[in-house]
Amino acid sequence: MAKRALDRDYAPSDDEEYMSPQQLNYFRVLLLEWKKSILSASENTLQSLQDGPIREPDLNDRASSETDWGIELRTRDRQRKLISKIDSALRRIDAGEYGWCEVSGEPIGINRLIARPIATMTVEAQQAHERREKVSRDD
Repeated sequence: MAKRALDRDYAPSDDEEYMSPQQLNYFRVLLLEWKKSILSASENTLQSLQDGPIREPDLNDRASSETDWGIELRTRDRQRKLISKIDSALRRIDAGEYGWCEVSGEPIGINRLIARPIATMTVEAQQAHERREKVSRDD
């Protein structure tokens, strides 16, 4: 399917056919723009790292800068994992599986997908999954 620009006036609603071509395009463009912004931020981080090591003369300032860089790098690692989830959502759009719960097969829901475009489960299925994870961690 050809990529089109996101119509800024369009917002998916429950009043239209679920996962219509217009809705799928909306989410495709939303996901691609999200991925682009993450990659842009990553390039800025990489450029800052290439500009040279931290050269703070004061040990406290250096420790603070190193802590900031550690946080920045952990954030970038989380975003790298997020890009993988975005790519997976784009593949689901192409396969005609986007918007449907991978557990129940039920619609995930427009509002949930707007809030979390990479969602793969309904709220109920996600809550059940998290309860199972918590029980297995507590064992």
